Amino acid sequence: MLTPFTPDRAIDWRGLDALTDWYLAAGVSGLFAVCLSSEMYALEEDERLALARRVAQRAAGRVPVVASGTFGGAVEAQAAFVRRMADTGVDGVVVIVNQLAEEAEGEAVWRRNAERLLDLTPDVSLGLYECPAPYHRLLSPEMLGWAAGTGRFLFHKDTSCRIGPIRAKIAAAQGTPFRFYNANTPTLLGSLQAGGDGYSGTAANFYPELLVWLCRRHADQPERAARLQHLLTVCDRAAAHRYPATAKQYLADLGLPIGVHCRITQAPLEEPEFTMVRHLREVVREQCVDLGIG
Repeated sequence: MLTPFTPDRAIDWRGLDALTDWYLAAGVSGLFAVCLSSEMYALEEDERLALARRVAQRAAGRVPVVASGTFGGAVEAQAAFVRRMADTGVDGVVVIVNQLAEEAEGEAVWRRNAERLLDLTPDVSLGLYECPAPYHRLLSPEMLGWAAGTGRFLFHKDTSCRIGPIRAKIAAAQGTPFRFYNANTPTLLGSLQAGGDGYSGTAANFYPELLVWLCRRHADQPERAARLQHLLTVCDRAAAHRYPATAKQYLADLGLPIGVHCRITQAPLEEPEFTMVRHLREVVREQCVDLGIG
């Protein structure tokens, strides 16, 4: 999820409610608040908690809501915040993978810290997120298989962006309740065909209805799914430009009551960005018409 801000960069609660409703109307099956797209590293602790609480209240059980809960420091301190995040009413707390070990430390250290976190949060449902910042740590298929086998990590947001490792990770978690969500648009169809469970990425802040269609209809309409995947791969480059400001502009142009204000970037969009957003919106509209999406 994005975080709407007012012109003075405070959280726009009215805009957040409208944004939450918009995702749900598009048919998404879950919401991930307090993530990188939410500008989570630019939020204070209390803002992270308030943001998750508001989304959980607005969703009101219609779909699961999860939110990140690990933001560095000793494992004990991270576990304490995980418990605080769980108390907001979210359905699961997401462990940011790169927060459980330093960049130079190996997977043995990561697993030891993960085991300690599990011990300290026995009643909390957890997820995993290979967030690319502050550094990009990817889990091996073996480590993901271990995590899935614990029964405590219920889902994973993957940022491998390569179909080989994606297939290996999905295979490693087979036979468990673990669910695999791909954050990478170009490999989405391939991951679904390999047994992945869905998509959790930035493009859902522009055209979630197309991603919902692909996740739900790829098996029974393979030819149309392949054509849609081609289009989404190309559109993904446009969606990544000046993100998340362009996403907020896109949604504002759709009529959502949110501004383009961000905490992580202050530079205003310029005419080329406005032109790109307009054309992207028209491409999406045409594709929705073609697929019969209301």
